[in-house]
Amino acid sequence: MLQDKAEKNPEIIGFACSYCTFKASEMAGSLRMKYPEGVKLIQVPCSSRVDPAFVIKAIFEGADGVFVAGCHPGDCHFIKGNYFTRRKIAALKEMFDAFSMKDKLRLFWVSAAEARRFIDKVTTMYNEIKERKNVREKN
Repeated sequence: MLQDKAEKNPEIIGFACSYCTFKASEMAGSLRMKYPEGVKLIQVPCSSRVDPAFVIKAIFEGADGVFVAGCHPGDCHFIKGNYFTRRKIAALKEMFDAFSMKDKLRLFWVSAAEARRFIDKVTTMYNEIKERKNVREKN
């Protein structure tokens, strides 16, 4: 019975650009900043290398949320990579919206020097998903 009342912690998969967002996560770690344990990062060379199939697979295999994070537009190490990412994620969100799953996917930009921004974005996403998940389970 105690397990029924315990809040379930969400699992979030994050695809992080190795040049910016992943570096920000490393900086956050070296500064001893904390983010939720349920967040798992996957390092990718560029956010544009995240195939929409990876996001769909993560959701179908039980992730409560997925985020794709990369360099700020105009700062991509691969010139236009994050512009491709923006288009891919917008199309994927449209598809997710048809299944009422739009809130499970996020896209954000974090540079290597923005450890605090990385922590804020990830923690906010985690808390919002946790709140929705626990409300759904209570009903």
